[in-house]
Amino acid sequence: MGSATDVYAQLKEQLKSSKAEILFPSDGEKYEESIKRWSEHCEKRAACVVKISSADDASATVKFVKENKIPFVVRGGGHSTSGSASIEDGLVIDLSLMRGVTVNPEKKTVRAEGGALWVDVDEAAAQYGLATVGGTVNHTGVGGLTLGGGYGYLSGKYGLTIDNLLQVEIVLASGEQVIASETENPDLFWAIRGAGQNFGVVTAFTFRGYEQTNQVFAGPLIFLPDKLPQVVEFMNKFQTKNDGNQAFLLGFTCPPPAHAPVVLTQVFHNGTQEEGNAFFKDLIDLGPVANMTSMMPYEKLNAAMNEGQGFGGRKMFGGGAYKLPLAPPFVQALFDEFIGFSTTQPAMTDSILLFETIPYAKVVEVPNEKMAFSNRGEYYNLATMIKWANPALDDTVREFSRALLKKASQSAGVVQDEKVRSTEGVGVYGNYVNPDVPASEVYGGNAKKLAELKGKYDPENLFDRGTRLVPRPVVVVN
Repeated sequence: MGSATDVYAQLKEQLKSSKAEILFPSDGEKYEESIKRWSEHCEKRAACVVKISSADDASATVKFVKENKIPFVVRGGGHSTSGSASIEDGLVIDLSLMRGVTVNPEKKTVRAEGGALWVDVDEAAAQYGLATVGGTVNHTGVGGLTLGGGYGYLSGKYGLTIDNLLQVEIVLASGEQVIASETENPDLFWAIRGAGQNFGVVTAFTFRGYEQTNQVFAGPLIFLPDKLPQVVEFMNKFQTKNDGNQAFLLGFTCPPPAHAPVVLTQVFHNGTQEEGNAFFKDLIDLGPVANMTSMMPYEKLNAAMNEGQGFGGRKMFGGGAYKLPLAPPFVQALFDEFIGFSTTQPAMTDSILLFETIPYAKVVEVPNEKMAFSNRGEYYNLATMIKWANPALDDTVREFSRALLKKASQSAGVVQDEKVRSTEGVGVYGNYVNPDVPASEVYGGNAKKLAELKGKYDPENLFDRGTRLVPRPVVVVN
């Protein structure tokens, strides 16, 4: 077999008339930049990175890897900590050149190319007084968040990101370019919404937009640990007090510069400052050591938690779930355990355990069988985001996160046995788990249908880097 450059000469010839960039390790800084990921834990040295510029480029590249039996991955925003957007020695289909966003103010739709980040969508939509449901950090890729479900500040009012997805433009394993929507390839559209990583390269998303001309009240309130019981009591009240226009995040962390334990809250109200202060009055009256709430344009909201969330360092997400009300002693025990672990290493102190109290009433209006996504239930997402520096701690971090989240989820009233997963929400957010988690844990009763659709749209399991819907083929070496 020839060198990587020789092997990819055919692809370079096919893409020579496009604006695509093909990078190899010999390309120095441009290549090194292309394999960077939000977490260094996920960085791998690909043999080739193809920065596509169009759906035609994606189609040509998919056909090429299929014909030449080259393992590959697809990279959108590079924000995942599962490692599924990186590959050692194989090929990366990199969408980062495709960040265009087009808004149709009459139809109130927003079309984002496959490599767009949420900052691109938020800012483009805002020019027309519109917004759609995005994430809570705006340098996250649109593709990864959407294909896995998508919770955001507007979910309490409008549901998940996938509930507002009107169609996708996707390149299948055959190289064919198709549209998937409720009326075109509806079974594929069913699968895309929750398991999209397994079915192709999505080169564009079209979302429903909503009028969002008013500013919003939002920002962090930071408390010393002694206020944790009262903060938990407020969170319990939030369950019945909110009307879908609010969100409340509660986190445990040791932020710089002091790296001392704090109780971090992020509040959101889609309305005036007076309304926001009134809604969160009990919390504000507790006397936070820092009150950074203010009025801000919606498009600035998703940048509010960017600090400390930049690229670099080793990071890992983990996911669980909880129901309200929670007993303050139970939450205190989680605080003690998480802070105890995250202060064992200096690089870990900026880790966070996060209770994402985003109202679910609108989310559960859609049945779990309506689409592949299966995490709809009367509960909230619990997440860990652990940072560390020493590669020798990789397994230790993973095991701690899994054990803590499992214990917390079970103790917080979300049972995740097989019987419950087959009939109710699974209690696991797919964007927070690693691909080695069984499909039944992420998709519950939808796992069987997904496996069948995988056979229809990707019979050779070309797209095999997400949650495994079908077994990977066994390679027999003679």
